[in-house]
Amino acid sequence: MGLSVDIKKVLGDFRLDVRFRSGASRIGILGASGCGKSLTLKSIAGIETPDEGTILINDTVVFHSGQKVNVPPQKRKIGYLFQNYALFPTMTVERNIAAGLKGTKREKKERVREMVCRFHLEGLEKRLPGELSGGQQQRAALARIMAYEPDVILLDEPFSALDMFLRDRLQQEMMEMLKGYGGTAIMVSHDRDEIYRFSEDLLIMDQGMTVAFGETRVLFRNPGKKAAARLTGCKNFSRIQRLDAHRLQALDWGIELEVAETIEEDVTKIGFRAHEFVPIWGERKKNCIRVQVAGSAELPFEKNFYLTPEGEEKEGREDICWFLQRDRWERMKEKGMPDYLQFPQDHILLLKEDC
Repeated sequence: MGLSVDIKKVLGDFRLDVRFRSGASRIGILGASGCGKSLTLKSIAGIETPDEGTILINDTVVFHSGQKVNVPPQKRKIGYLFQNYALFPTMTVERNIAAGLKGTKREKKERVREMVCRFHLEGLEKRLPGELSGGQQQRAALARIMAYEPDVILLDEPFSALDMFLRDRLQQEMMEMLKGYGGTAIMVSHDRDEIYRFSEDLLIMDQGMTVAFGETRVLFRNPGKKAAARLTGCKNFSRIQRLDAHRLQALDWGIELEVAETIEEDVTKIGFRAHEFVPIWGERKKNCIRVQVAGSAELPFEKNFYLTPEGEEKEGREDICWFLQRDRWERMKEKGMPDYLQFPQDHILLLKEDC
């Protein structure tokens, strides 16, 4: 059971090459705008036809270029939730939910009533989409999709046009509504926090290619490649020279570091997340870099510092980002700027070359 995708498609200068297999109930697709996320969803839905490859839904082949299988979109049992929810503007909530349902008039009426109750739309049955709030529109659109029990629900950046407060609230509502869903829900987004909360498995894409795939929390903890680390929010990167199994020279930071994991021969870079630094006052300890502030920015919930790397050769090197969360501001006021920042061994990301 689950979803298996292995497809390629060329559109002008753009090349899509995506492969993953998952039995998870919630899958996230993370990547920058224009990386092929929506094209991947449309290929799964049958709206776009790949040039080659296979797509299996619950072990049923819906696309196979070699066997010339291409099941039409309406027969794939897929629900597609667009950014604007795509409700019929001149139809009431109950008529929107009933659209596409099969069966007798009585069976359709019962199904609509069931969906209205499940998605908390009581009292809104006779309203038009334009008379609903954003959350009510989302619930109505999901009710219409779930009414015909799809095997897969595709969510194409459904919250991207909303402000942060409403986006967080509606995403939480959606996750609650999907709890009883027995199929697969796939959401694409360029928002890593949104994807982290939503997905069990994660596909990371960059320029049409699969960069990484696996359990969401595992990938955030150990992304494996620079592109994956960058897309999961890592700000600091350095080329390395491997000294031994657990020591390296961070060439772009001018310091030697010890790491907890074994440094394999094909590791070429390291990454470090900006909020993982440990401030050190007084004597220098292991895995420390001297604090030399090149710039700073104060935001509502954190302060961002940009530090100059150590060593004499600074040309071509990027500043090191240190993000200080608000709950640590008071300590900084009391003690002043730290003398050093420490890299905890188990938070240093060992990265291999991007393919």
